[in-house]
Order: sequence, then C-alpha cells, then structure tokens
Amino acid sequence: MKRVLAIILGGGAGTRLYPLTKMRAKPAVPLAGKYRLIDIPISNCINSNINKMYVMTQFNSASLNRHLSQSFNLSNSFGGGFVEVLAAQQTPDSPSWFEGTADAVRKYQWLFQEWDVDEYLILSGDQLYRMDYSLFIEHHRRTGADLTVAALPVDPKQAEAFGLMRTDDQGSIREFREKPKGDALREMAVDTSRFGLSKESAEARPHLASMGIYVFSRDTLFDLLDKHPNYKDFGKELIPEALKRGDNLQSYVFDDYWEDIGTIGAFYEANLALTQQPQPPFSFYDEKFPIYTRPRYLPPSKLVDAQITNSIVGEGSILKSCSINHCVLGVRSRVESDVALQDTLVMGADFFESSDERALLRERGGIPVGVGAGTTVKRAILDKNTRIGSNVTIVNKDNVEEADRSDQGFYIRNGIVVVQKNATIQDGTII
Repeated sequence: MKRVLAIILGGGAGTRLYPLTKMRAKPAVPLAGKYRLIDIPISNCINSNINKMYVMTQFNSASLNRHLSQSFNLSNSFGGGFVEVLAAQQTPDSPSWFEGTADAVRKYQWLFQEWDVDEYLILSGDQLYRMDYSLFIEHHRRTGADLTVAALPVDPKQAEAFGLMRTDDQGSIREFREKPKGDALREMAVDTSRFGLSKESAEARPHLASMGIYVFSRDTLFDLLDKHPNYKDFGKELIPEALKRGDNLQSYVFDDYWEDIGTIGAFYEANLALTQQPQPPFSFYDEKFPIYTRPRYLPPSKLVDAQITNSIVGEGSILKSCSINHCVLGVRSRVESDVALQDTLVMGADFFESSDERALLRERGGIPVGVGAGTTVKRAILDKNTRIGSNVTIVNKDNVEEADRSDQGFYIRNGIVVVQKNATIQDGTII
C-alpha cells in the first residue's frame, strides 16, 4: 500500500446539504456527535495502511483545514505519511475553479505525477461506510485492471440515481450508463449472486451501482486526462471513454453498509440510525477498524435526573432534568430542565459557557448556548453553537416540506427543521 496515493474529493458547494454547508465544506459537516464526514475516508485509508492522502476542496474550506491539521499528523501518530488539503486555485494556465471530479484531479495532475506510486485511489469525502481499501487494490492488481470501480448491489428504485455497470461473470465491466431509466435500466441488470449475494438478495438487488470510488493505474489515469482535456467527470465521461477504447475495467463488489450523505434527509437518517438497538447499521465501536478524529480531551458528560433512551451523547455535555429519546447529541451539548427532545440531531458547541457567563447573558436579555428550559424539539437538526430559548416549540407544526426562514435562523429541508449554525431562537418561539 506504500505505492498507493489517495485523492479524496471534497465535492461541490453542497447545495443539497445547505444550510449545514453554509459555513463549512461538505466533508467538514459533523457526524455522530463527535466526528466529521471527512474522518470516514481518512480512517479507512489509515486502517488499510494507506498513509499518503490529498483532500481536494473548493468551498468554505477553513473549518475543514483546521480540523485536518488538528486531527491527522500522520508523521507522528501513524508511522509516516500525510493528509494535505489542496484547495481550488486560479492560475494563468488554469483560470477556472474545479468543474467536476476529473477536472479537479487534472488541475493538480502535476503534483500527483511527482509521486512514485503505481495506483491512485479516488475517494469521496461525504460517504459513510467502512472498507478495507487494501482488498480493493489487491483485486485491481490481481485482475490486471487499468481501472477498477467499487460497485454496490442496489434495487431498481435506488438504481435510477446512480451510474450503473453491466459486468460479465468474472466482474469485467462491459457497459456503463449514468442514471438510466425504463428499458435502459432493465438492460443493466446482472446476476449479482455470482458476487456472493444470496439468491433472494440477488433477485432484490440486480443492479451494480458505482460508489464513486475508483482505483486507477498510473498510466491509465494520466493518459485519459491528457487525451480528453474537455472531460470534466469520471462517471459521466472518463469511464465510458475508457470502456470505448478497450481498457481493462473491473468491478469490485462491496456488499455492506454504505450511505451517500448527499441530502439533509439522508444525513439526518444516517445519524439517527446510529442509535438503533441492538446493532446499528454502521458502528463506531469496532476496535479492529476504528474511526479517528480530533482528540479534544473533554470531561465526561454529566446527566442530572435526565431520562435518555436510544440516544448518543457526546462528551463534555451537561443535561439537566430532561427527556431525550432517539437523539444524537454532539460534544458540549447543554440541555436545561423540562426539555423534551425527540428524533433530533443536536450538533453541540465549539466552546463552553460557564455558569456565570450564562447567568450574565440571561440578565442582559441574551440566550445561552444550548436548549433552554421548557423547550420541545421534534424531528430537527440544531447546528453547532445554536441558542434555543426557553419554552420554544420546534415541531414543524404546519408539516412544511421546504422553507427558507434564514431571517429567523432556520430552514426546513425534507420536512426537517434545520436551525443554522450560531443562530438564536428567541424565548417562546413556535416553529
């Protein structure tokens, strides 16, 4: 794995995750109370003994840069290597920003070519899954592939949202289509039982979807980028081109939990799924394959006469006599007395407020960080450093699906109320 370089794509503006991406890059969005999305591919790389990583960003990258510099000093902690941010930049030779996945790699091609490596592992920064990339790369080498695409078995309804590949019995890719519908979709079905799925599972999931994870052999990647300078995207353009010219394209079937955190709804559901009992679909409690993040050295959480069921509580939190059911609470969360939280994601805070500071704020008519006394919140996301007043009700009482109430500090996306970062919701407000 020392001859592999990982390139993690930070994605675009993250409009479908807005307002969580209003002040941060998509890979920097908090996850599971204490992590960020970028921790997933980086941890997968570390656990796969891949320690040379570039993270490519374009939008709101300040908090992502800070998180990476505070979390991943691989030269000291993980036996050498690096995690380095490559931000989009305009130069005389390249006056435009990143215009797609392939275009992003092309703009830093000169840097990637300097490394004496055999393969380039292309990853996404906004997916939740656990994969040993060394097995993926060994499959690529064993089959003599020029390009290997990670493939997820999906059902026909899911398949419409993905690039699909049709393979032969050995897993060689014979056809690749981007988001086919109708007859074109049915033509892309394959017998997925040949990849180890049970007969029932293969019948339910007859399509192989591209996960947006690729292994390129060195010569293949740069030859494709050089000969097709107008191609911007791997899935839509470069992969079909590689097929057309006769390159050896292989699939690597991954039949495990994988979630593309592309929308507010998907992000919300993926976080709350972590509270499932007895076994969530994705677990952070795997000693053999841990997920790494920034060490904060916070004190343990304090629960004062609180009733908590099926929830996750980040360290450094203080919860008074409240009721919390099916929630994820981030680090340094503050929840006051007589609060009811249900089906809610609370991202916590970047700082502590002392008791004196909180009392002084109240005296001056301000609202402390956290959730104020007597408040009820259901099916919502409270971003970091939010100040929710006392006796507030956040329940989406009118069952609105989409709304922009940025002047009031919140949005509604997929029916979920999202209180934006640093926002204040005044006492007695009803949403």
